[in-house]
Amino acid sequence: MARNDQNVTLEDIVIAFRNFAGKEDVYNREGDRNFAIILDPVTAEKMVEEGWNVKYLKEREEGDGQQPYIQVAVSYKSRPPKIVMFTTRGKTHLSEDEVELLDWADIETADCILNPYDWAVGGKSGRKAYLQALYVKIEENYLEAKWDAWLEDQKDAQRKLIVSERADRLQLEGSVIEGEYELT
Repeated sequence: MARNDQNVTLEDIVIAFRNFAGKEDVYNREGDRNFAIILDPVTAEKMVEEGWNVKYLKEREEGDGQQPYIQVAVSYKSRPPKIVMFTTRGKTHLSEDEVELLDWADIETADCILNPYDWAVGGKSGRKAYLQALYVKIEENYLEAKWDAWLEDQKDAQRKLIVSERADRLQLEGSVIEGEYELT
């Protein structure tokens, strides 16, 4: 079936069941990269109306109510998703080889764009969610921030030393020696 242009943008998402590495396990084939997004009931209802394959977690305790979620495929086969990780050091675009870092990262907040793909096989049909873009802010711990600041201080000190050495060299090179010379 053809791609559907009804992309969905979800902000401040909760990511569950991460398998960005595509490791094989009870619920996953080797190489299938994916994760789930926990949905609020209103968003879930709207997505169901639009044909998305929304599933529900089993109740943990009686009376909890079912928690809706959607499974999202992370595929690099045709058009790779744009995945960007933000830390205090800046932003990093994650490649296919690096995206598995998100399996263990402490994600503070995340936003994404889902690309729907409508399929029909053997009389069944549905809409699968593919990741188009994911932006994640990583929660950094105190010690990481402390040592990053120390490292920056060391780099600044090294830069200042290099600039000072260059300035000293330029002063020596700029010294004028007086004397007479003859042009021939």
